[in-house]
Amino acid sequence: MLKAVILIGGPQKGTRFRPLSFEVPKPLFPVAGVPMLQHHIAACAKVPNMKEILVIGFYQPNEELTRFLFNAQQEFKISIRYLQEYAALGTGGGIYHFRDQIVSGSPEAFFVLNADVCSAFPLKEMLIFQKEHGEPNSFVILATTSNRKQSMNYGCIVENEETNEVLHYVEKPSTFVSDIINCGIYLFNPDIFQHIGTVFQKNQQDMLLEEPTNGWHRAEVIRLEQDIFTSLAGQGKLFVYKTLSFWSQIKSAGSAIYASRLYLNQYHISYPERLASNEAGGPKISGNVYIHPTAHIDPTAMLGPNVSIGTGVTIGAGVRVRESIILHGATLQDHCCVLNSIVGWDSTIGKWARVEGTPSDPNPNDPFAKIDSETLFREGKLTPSITILGCNVTIPSEVIILNSIVLPHKDLNRSFKNQIIL
Repeated sequence: MLKAVILIGGPQKGTRFRPLSFEVPKPLFPVAGVPMLQHHIAACAKVPNMKEILVIGFYQPNEELTRFLFNAQQEFKISIRYLQEYAALGTGGGIYHFRDQIVSGSPEAFFVLNADVCSAFPLKEMLIFQKEHGEPNSFVILATTSNRKQSMNYGCIVENEETNEVLHYVEKPSTFVSDIINCGIYLFNPDIFQHIGTVFQKNQQDMLLEEPTNGWHRAEVIRLEQDIFTSLAGQGKLFVYKTLSFWSQIKSAGSAIYASRLYLNQYHISYPERLASNEAGGPKISGNVYIHPTAHIDPTAMLGPNVSIGTGVTIGAGVRVRESIILHGATLQDHCCVLNSIVGWDSTIGKWARVEGTPSDPNPNDPFAKIDSETLFREGKLTPSITILGCNVTIPSEVIILNSIVLPHKDLNRSFKNQIIL
C-alpha cells in the first residue's frame, strides 16, 4: 500500500504570487483550468495501490480549501485529508510532525510532492526505478537537467552515473556543482523518519546550549533539502531518477502562464476532452485552449495559443486573447486585446482596450532552460513581466495597460505602463 503527501505551505508563502494570492490560497490558483493542486492529486490517484493523500500546510482550514478537498475526494474516489501545521515547519518538519498519520496502516512507501511545481509527475516510473536501484529501503529524488547558470537556483545533485546514487547534494550553491536539479518530488519509505529524527534531536540539543531565542528557532523546523539530503548523500541510501518530461516551478504569477502552457500541451494525452476545438458557430481557436463550459464567448473572438478561460467569463465580439489566464466572472468587452496577462476574478476590460505583458518564458533555444524566478524590481525599476489584474479591476475603453500589476478593486481611468497600481 502507498500514500502521498502534498506540501502546500501557508499564507506567509506565495508573496511573489500577489495580488492573486489575496483571493485564493496559491495552491488553489487555477492552472490550465483546474486548481494547481488538482494536477498533483490526479497524478497520485492514478498510482495503483494508492490508499490516501495527505495535504500538509499551515493555512487555516478555510471554506475554499475544505470544499476543494471534499470535491477532489468525490471525483478521485480516494481518501484526502488536510493536516494543519501550527507554524511553518519546513519540508522535513511538516512530515516529521505528522509521521504517525503517514505511517498508520503501514504503507511500504510514500511520495512527497511540493505543491508549487508543475510536472508530468512520473510517479509510477519512480516506483519501478526504486525497485531496480539500491536496497529496498532506498529513497528516490526526481530530478531534471538544467543549464549551468540556472542550476545554481536549485538543489544540485551529483550522481554516480552507473548506479544513479546521489553522491553529493547542495541546495542553491554559489558556484556550479551539477546541472542535475531537484524537482521537489520524492519517494520515501518510513525509514526516512529515523534520519529526520536524528536532525530533530540534534536541533533540540543545540537549542538547549543556545540562548533562548524568540521562539522562531524551533527544533521542529527541518528542511529536507539542506538538513536531510546533504547528510544522506554518499551513504548508498539516496538515488536520483532523472525525468525527460516537462517540469517547472510555479513561484511567481508569470510562471503560472508558462505552467498552464505545459499542462495544456499534456492534455492532448491525458485529458483531450478539456481542449477546445474549432466548431461551427464557436470562436476561432488557435493552439491549446481550455474553456470552461459556463463561459459565454462571441463566435468572432479569437483565442489561443495557451489560453484558459474560467467559469462564467464573458468574451465579446472581435476579442483577441493569447498566452493568458482569464479568471472566473471576468468580462472582456468587444474588440479588446489581452496578451501575456492574467485577468483577475470579476474584472472588466473595456472596448478596444489592450492589456499586455512581457512573457517570462525560458530561453526557447536552450532545451534545458528553466523559468527565471525574477525579482519584482531590478536596479530600482519594475522588471517587465506579465500584466496582472487583481480581482474586480475595471479597465476603461481604449486604453493600454502594459507590463503592470493592478491591485484588487481598482477603477482605472487612463493608460499605464511598467507600474504597480496600488
